[in-house]
Parts: sequence; structure tokens; C-alpha cells
Amino acid sequence: MEYVYAALLLHKLGKEVSEEHLRKVIESAGAGADETQIKSLVASLKGVDIDKELENATLAMSSAPAPAGSHEHAAKKEEPKEEKHESAAEGLSALFG
Repeated sequence: MEYVYAALLLHKLGKEVSEEHLRKVIESAGAGADETQIKSLVASLKGVDIDKELENATLAMSSAPAPAGSHEHAAKKEEPKEEKHESAAEGLSALFG
């Protein structure tokens, strides 16, 4: 993942995303550069309009449905638990008068 971050950083700074530049960024961050991963990333980015892809990713994320664990979903789950707790208390009071 650090290789993708390095490529995005280079792109953001207006630098060419090349093997040499990626290697320098990775090494300056204190990580060892894997030549195979660098070559693979540069080859896969050849001919790709990074700005366009970032825009598409942003649009896709903004139109995506909320994750199942969202706050609204959690609030809905809590309500039945409270009702269940109340009904359990009513049942106990019926036992003890």
C-alpha cells in the first residue's frame, strides 16, 4: 500500500511517477524498496489518468450506501433491547407481587 501512497504523493506534487522517483520516496520514508512491486506499479499506471480515476473513486464513494454499522443502524438496535429490558422487569414484578 505504501507504493500506491508514494505514487499518489508524487502525482500530487506534479512529479513523474517513475521507478526512480518511487524508489526515492519509499526509501526516504525508511522502508525497503521492493523492485518488483515498483516495476509492477509503474507498469500498471502507464497510460492511466490518475486525476480522472481519483474523481471516479470520489464519486463512487459519495454515492455508496451507508455501511451496515452506521449510527442510525446502531440506534435502531438499541431500542428493542430497552423494550425487552422493560418487559423483563414487568415479568419479575408479576412474580413478586
